[in-house]
Order: sequence, then C-alpha cells, then structure tokens
Amino acid sequence: MIVAGCDIGSLTAKAVIMENGEMLSHAVIRAITRPAESAAMVMQKALERAKEKTGTGLTQQDIGYVVGTGYGREQIPFVNQVESEISCHAKAARHLMPSVRMVIDIGGQDAKATRLDDRGNVARYIYNDKCASGTGRFLEVMAEALEVRLEDLGALAAKSTEKLSISNQCVIFAETEVVSLVNEGKEIPDILNALHHSLAKRVASLARSIEVVEDVVMTGGVAKNTGVFQALSEALNVPLKALDGVDPQIMGALGAALYAMEKSNGKK
Repeated sequence: MIVAGCDIGSLTAKAVIMENGEMLSHAVIRAITRPAESAAMVMQKALERAKEKTGTGLTQQDIGYVVGTGYGREQIPFVNQVESEISCHAKAARHLMPSVRMVIDIGGQDAKATRLDDRGNVARYIYNDKCASGTGRFLEVMAEALEVRLEDLGALAAKSTEKLSISNQCVIFAETEVVSLVNEGKEIPDILNALHHSLAKRVASLARSIEVVEDVVMTGGVAKNTGVFQALSEALNVPLKALDGVDPQIMGALGAALYAMEKSNGKK
C-alpha cells in the first residue's frame, strides 16, 4: 500500500509519500495562511515528484492511508488520523537511527526537545513556543537585518575570526544589538557566529531541563544550518549526530508516513 505523511507547520508545509517502507518522494513548500490549501499544494507537489520517479500516473486516490501532523494537522481534510509533531519527529529519528535517545527539533516558530526510552517511546518532552529567540524565525529576522540569504548563514558564520556575543535573548532587542555591531564595523561572519551561539544556548538550556541523553539528533529546518548545528553541539557539550541522506526539514512528515505505514499493516 502507498501511504503518506503531511506536516503543516507555521512556516512550511511538508509531505512524504512511501511505498513498501521506502520513500517515493517528498516536498517542502512555504505555508500559506490556510492550512487546508497548504496541505493540498504540498501533497500535489509530492505526487508530481513520485510520478517522475515511478513513471506512473500516481494520484491522491492511490494513497491508502494518510497521517497528518504539525500545527495545522486538524485542518487537513484528507488525512485518516493525526499525530503530534513530537511523536512524528521521534518516530522518524528512531527509524533512521535506532540508537537515538534525544531529538531536538528547531522549527520556524518553536523549539522542542524530546527524550526517548530504550524502546523508542517518548519518555519526556519540553517545548518553547512563547518566544521566537530559540527558533527559525529568530534567524529569519537577523538574516533580513543583515541583508543576507537565510540559506547562506551557516557558510558565512564558518568564516568568523573574532568571537562576539549577543547578550539579548529577545528578538527585538537582539536585532538592535546586531545593528549596533554592524555600525561598530564588526564583520558579518562574526555577528552570525554570535547569533548561532545565542540561539544554541537557549535551546540547550531547554534540552538540559529534561536531561540530555546520547545519541542526540537535530531535526527541523534549522538543522540545515551548519553553524547552528555546530553551536548546539558545543552548547550541549555533546556531539550531535547527523541523519545522513534525509532532509531534516521533512522529519515530521516522514514520521507521519511511518505511522500511516504501521496503520496500513494493521499495527497499533
């Protein structure tokens, strides 16, 4: 049976299509204000990619079971059931790396830390969705202030030669501090490196509140930022494990698809 997972987040929508335990395709788009439309758009894009891969006319009707997740999961009209993003990220991480015991997910508008037991079940979790300073939105605001592309932040920060610090955790005040550093003549790579460490310290504090247990993986779109990945490893004093070969931004959708696969196989 062909199954799918659909993750409608605050900033992006993701979809994964699977067949016989293998990923056929995936898609990521910028979310719009109407979750149902975001879901339809991202699933259509994933279906088109699946068609290109298989050479068959795959349609929505060919998908036997769909699980939804993310902030907009209750608004997806075509799902058979919904699961929390915490459970889905944990499910996907465990599937890709059976030794994982902690998942840190930094999304567009929140950050979550989840600790797993030795069977892969969620043992404890904590999240911050009240402040943008430990989220992808924090980086978006700073990228706009510095007039650099979001996808270039990691590579630019790697060129840092001077250690700076950002003392303000509030996004508004941090942005003002960044502007002041620019006016002082500080280099963009040094400022970005400081921003990455500021974000990492906040997320590490969140993770330590439920006890950090190795192996630790990072999921979510921010995991593609190599500067944040390295800074978080340093802040945790634990080497983060990379989930090779899979876009960390689709982990919620992948976990949802894995739940759908289990359901189609008659498992609870």
